Amino acid sequence: MIEWWNSLTGVNQGFYIAAAVLSLIFIWQFISAMVGLSGGEGDVDIEADTDIDADGMDLDNIEAHSLEEAGESIAAFKVLSLRAILAFLMLFCWAAGMYLNTDTPLSRALLYATGWGLGAWVVVTLLVNLLRRLAETGTARLSTCVGGRGMVYLNIPAGGQGEVRVAVSGTISLVKARAAGGGEIKAGTAVRVVRMLDQMTVEVRPVEAEENGKEEDQ
Repeated sequence: MIEWWNSLTGVNQGFYIAAAVLSLIFIWQFISAMVGLSGGEGDVDIEADTDIDADGMDLDNIEAHSLEEAGESIAAFKVLSLRAILAFLMLFCWAAGMYLNTDTPLSRALLYATGWGLGAWVVVTLLVNLLRRLAETGTARLSTCVGGRGMVYLNIPAGGQGEVRVAVSGTISLVKARAAGGGEIKAGTAVRVVRMLDQMTVEVRPVEAEENGKEEDQ
């Protein structure tokens, strides 16, 4: 191995070193993307109130969430571009190093390497776009529970996160939830979903508190 390495030209060694470093960065970025886009709700086979209505929807909060999603889309596009650039540079360096290792002239090796790099750019762009569409599908699906009623499955601590059992696209699911106002809600409490906080988390409010507020207004 050492003899093979020493037999390479300085330019060839440089391409291999750059390729190795870029590969590590690319793998780390791609794993981060997979972890960030993974997750979801587990469906459970039970019967419950699946009535989805628009009462109690906070339109200001929904609008704010839409603006937040737009900002996240812009950020995702920047990350996507970064990963595509990394893929191009990574495969470009590997290809250039390997072609030079077969005594291919430098100009021709760079030309071939550019083709491999562009291919990597296209493949990574298509793959990450597919993952983003899957995540957006999950977000659209979760939005169907906004305004609906459910029940707290795991205690929601003050300022923390628990789980609620609510109808998502007509199927009873367990969804991560936080309490509106940051209060505590015990398991078994009937709640209404106020809005989405992100693609896996919703904000809920106890139905009892909601009904008491309406009685006071009357």
